[in-house]
Amino acid sequence: MTHVAPAPAPVTPVPAARGVIAVIPARGGSKGVPRKNLRELGGEPLIGRAVRTLREVRAINAVIVSTEDEEIADAARGYGALVIDRPRRLAGDSASSESALRHVLDELGSYGSVPEVTVFVQATSPFIEPADVDRAIALVQDDVADVAFSVAGSHAHLWTTGPDGPVGVNHDASTRLRRQDRPPEFVETGAFYAMRTRGFLEHGHRFFGRLEMVEVDPADAIEIDTTDDFSLAELALAHREAHRPSPLRVRAVVTDFDGVHTSDRVTVDEHGTESVTVNRSDGMGVAMLKKAGIDLLILSTETNGVVAARAAKLGVEVIHGCDDKPTALRAWASERGIALTDIAYLGNDVNDIGCLRLVGFPVAVADAHPAALHAAHIVLRRHGGDGVVRELADRVLAGTTSHHREGRDHG
Repeated sequence: MTHVAPAPAPVTPVPAARGVIAVIPARGGSKGVPRKNLRELGGEPLIGRAVRTLREVRAINAVIVSTEDEEIADAARGYGALVIDRPRRLAGDSASSESALRHVLDELGSYGSVPEVTVFVQATSPFIEPADVDRAIALVQDDVADVAFSVAGSHAHLWTTGPDGPVGVNHDASTRLRRQDRPPEFVETGAFYAMRTRGFLEHGHRFFGRLEMVEVDPADAIEIDTTDDFSLAELALAHREAHRPSPLRVRAVVTDFDGVHTSDRVTVDEHGTESVTVNRSDGMGVAMLKKAGIDLLILSTETNGVVAARAAKLGVEVIHGCDDKPTALRAWASERGIALTDIAYLGNDVNDIGCLRLVGFPVAVADAHPAALHAAHIVLRRHGGDGVVRELADRVLAGTTSHHREGRDHG
């Protein structure tokens, strides 16, 4: 998936005293799953998913992607990451993740910015929860640990092969204890490691000093190394989205009309009068967004008065008959002091691509045109006219609720 991204941003110096950076090593080559860092899961590339997640971690000051691949770099920038060019000698099959981390930190050091904490993250762990990363960072910042890393509880009986056959590794083969009688064990997930930066630079590896484990939900501990892993992740995502939609933290929601609020079909009577069918659940979603203080706009090229009539019924702003939607969107956001990166735009067709490329949260309906799907980072489950606005509203409201809850917890 090729993303149109802004020009490369300069590396911003990170405050040394309490600064925290996240580093995602993402090379272009991969044996198990070719180009896996750009493979799409839920309509967005793995590298984009990782950057988006880490930008939601409150303690992180900057997200940096280390790559030698221009396409990965463009995708990462499109999601708001800084990019440091990774030398080819550090991007081969034998290169370690530690070498990429060291290179990033050396580059930052040349700017006089050595962060207190470095978070090493794998883009191939697609279900990282921002709150879990925050817990790991806090353990290091509060001087409880030098390294905190993600683990999942395990009750597996492990075996290895010996000269006389299978041998129990973590159990006595002659005594099968009940699960509750065995000491707890944990599997390293490989998803994230929060480290005291100077300790990492001194020791050269990710495990040093005082270690602490951050236990995560085993259902979130999928690591993608093979095509089978990817298939499993797709099934897991479908289950998660059905039961636990990912929250979106935005200030405004802008939608197209035809193909979003409607199924993109129109009824024409013998007099040439057009009418469309809308979904009442979308109206409820809009009402809840308004109550939550989210700015709303319907932005459409359609000239038919039905667009304005529906907007009036919903009580939201509307711009229709618009030939230049990106310019109109920029002006609308500027007038309200809303950053484009804080806007979710929901579209379905080629005339939405310009807006999808402008905003921080480009969203498409499930039955969108392939070009619009390509431009979107998030693809919803519902089709246009089938309650897709309500689906987006639920995710935005979930983000608003979690943001307010975290504010109370840490106020």
